[in-house]
Amino acid sequence: MSKARVSGTWDEPVVFNYSAGPAMLPAPVMQRVQAELLDYAGSGLSIMETGHRTSGFGEIVERAERDLRVLYDVPEDYAVLFLQGGASLQFLMVAMNLARPGVPTAYVDTGYWSAKAIAAAREVRPVKVVASGAALHYRGVPQRSQWADFSTAAYLHYTPNETIHGIEFDYIPETDDVALVADMSSCILSRPLPIRRFGLIYAGAQKNLGPTGLALVIVRRDLAERAAAETPALLRYRDQIGAGSMLNTPPTFTWYVIGLVLAWVREQGGLEAMARRAAARSRIVYEAIDASGGFYRNAIDPAVRSRMNIPFQLHEERLEAKFLREAETAGLKQLAGHRAVGGVRASLYNAMPLAGAEALAGFMREFARHNG
Repeated sequence: MSKARVSGTWDEPVVFNYSAGPAMLPAPVMQRVQAELLDYAGSGLSIMETGHRTSGFGEIVERAERDLRVLYDVPEDYAVLFLQGGASLQFLMVAMNLARPGVPTAYVDTGYWSAKAIAAAREVRPVKVVASGAALHYRGVPQRSQWADFSTAAYLHYTPNETIHGIEFDYIPETDDVALVADMSSCILSRPLPIRRFGLIYAGAQKNLGPTGLALVIVRRDLAERAAAETPALLRYRDQIGAGSMLNTPPTFTWYVIGLVLAWVREQGGLEAMARRAAARSRIVYEAIDASGGFYRNAIDPAVRSRMNIPFQLHEERLEAKFLREAETAGLKQLAGHRAVGGVRASLYNAMPLAGAEALAGFMREFARHNG
């Protein structure tokens, strides 16, 4: 969370950061970064000055992958990659690597980011949208019985958590022999996952993993062999696997912080603990919305409300600017909704303490009392 600096130490929290990304980082991770910034592991060098081919950085890489594999119980027939370009580049890489000649790819459209993935994939491969939440105004997930057939598709892509619209799947789609691909940018590390249900998972770092600059990819090794010959080497999963994610110089600082975050998650009790905390935080804010008598509105189907990103509107749009202004003054930062939908949005990632959800809910109740 954002903290006040006092004489080189970290004071108690003075603000809470609800940004959807780049998002807040765990305070212990920030403290560790501060302590090691000028001298990493007694080397006399900052981690930002440490070469990616050195043994010191190699230890960071190995530890980060090991911690991730432990957290998700990742089997050895899955590769773990830390790649440049963020999730948006993965929109293209997934299609370029996993599609097969003459075989369509299948996508489920549930909001802004799944639509972005569809548009990017269409630039390089044929795409079939097998289900869309557009008719629901992206307020729910299309019923599985209404999805078009995708049994001959190269893969099925979906977005388990829509950061902007605030939708989160409450199940993992069954795909039989079709590889399941998931953009988990805003829900990675938030609950345990049966990795073998997926062919590929990717996630931009800047929400639940660390700073901007990298995308995490967990891919079944046989799928990484599918890439068409014309796919550039930098964009081929198999080449990146062979090079240990280092076909070119990686964002070393981001990788280092991701490693610290993964270690922190393990220290906090792992993914089961993250899931319990996510449920508790989101429940506090949703209760404040639902108990407001319509002063606040969240239009998402309650069965698929996101635990990570909570968008809401005030009953009078004119009050939103006042709400955001007074929240900022109260130390509740970056609550403005995405420009595509407006309103208010509170992102409650792993680093957000329960106190952050309680502070927001308390402010909401007071604001409604004074402005209702």
